[in-house]
Amino acid sequence: MVSVSPLAPKGGFPDLPVIEGVSFATAEAGVRYSGRPDVMLARLSAGTSIAGVFTKSATRSANVLDCQAKLGLDSSAMAAIVVNSGNSNAFTGKGGVLAVQSVNAAVAKALGIAENRVFSSATGVIGEALPFERITAKIDELSNNLCPDLIKNAAHAIMTTDTYAKGAGAVFDANGGQISIAGIAKGSGMIAPDMATMLVYIFTDAKIAQPLLQKMLTTLTNKTFNCITVDSDTSTSDSLIIAATGKSEAAEITRTDDPFFEALHKVMRDLAHQVVKDGEGATKFVEVQVLGADSDADAHKVGMSIANSPLVKTAIAGQDPNWGRVVMAVGKSGAKADRDRLSIWFGDVLVAENGWVSPDYSETDAAKHMKGEELLIRVDLGIGAGQSTVWTCDLTHGYIKINADYRS
Repeated sequence: MVSVSPLAPKGGFPDLPVIEGVSFATAEAGVRYSGRPDVMLARLSAGTSIAGVFTKSATRSANVLDCQAKLGLDSSAMAAIVVNSGNSNAFTGKGGVLAVQSVNAAVAKALGIAENRVFSSATGVIGEALPFERITAKIDELSNNLCPDLIKNAAHAIMTTDTYAKGAGAVFDANGGQISIAGIAKGSGMIAPDMATMLVYIFTDAKIAQPLLQKMLTTLTNKTFNCITVDSDTSTSDSLIIAATGKSEAAEITRTDDPFFEALHKVMRDLAHQVVKDGEGATKFVEVQVLGADSDADAHKVGMSIANSPLVKTAIAGQDPNWGRVVMAVGKSGAKADRDRLSIWFGDVLVAENGWVSPDYSETDAAKHMKGEELLIRVDLGIGAGQSTVWTCDLTHGYIKINADYRS
């Protein structure tokens, strides 16, 4: 039994709002795991707008390529999302394409919908043929057990090395009625998104056209999931899909400055943080703030360089306020930097300023900050107005153990 991450939300899986127009079901197909659900099906009502962002990996899976081809198609018909864990169906050649087509066809037949409205995802081991017959054999069972309040079950079914199911939601008053948002995610390792993250599914009853939904999702992805990293490795299967059923009585969302934007932002940020907090072997959640860069893009480069550095991350695991490793990470980032303008903080403790250790620096105070579960590293490059915030975790022996044994 895998122990739950010490950084997991203390209250467990949250009570998420039921989204009208969405139903869920899960099943044990035995794709790789036994004795646990490993397939999730979500049915979406007619008129649902679907947007998505996906990995930019050159070796992305057949499922990702299929989903990308379907975005922006007719939203007047019913739709579905089907996900399996245990096998990513990546690097599986023509067999991977056949697997996607077979699963999609089975879902389409069972639900009476068009195949181009079935979006599939797979997560798990790379390079092994997906035993898709085990999934298709469960589709009728899934379609017969669909229920609106089973999103928690769905969150469990998409887990691989995750130690807890991840969910986040929001309900807010809008023009003419309430709007609800509910999202689930999986992710623990192979986390360094270049689009979104591992697997994330967000559902809302908001009325919003697909192009605007896509624009919001892309913008918010760059502020959330593209700002997290566990191990600097980008998955072949990263997928983030949002479905808006339009069932809310609230007025249609037509502008990016609608309150829906910020509500969605909070849900996505919450899910992104939960992914980092479940980083394989993680014991500490780390926020890296970069200020004073030549541009926001440069600030992001510096932030990710610090967050991805094995030396920084192992120092954090050892509760060592080794600011020299932060200096190293800034220097290697490729961003514009000036050694003699650089300042560094651990929490509220000023460690270095003007390119040298601060005369008021207290190793004791810095070490005290490093003992916490949630840490802050702040860097001011002192050369411009660019800024960025990214999130990561420490690198422990646990990460090595999990990944050394992953296929055994």
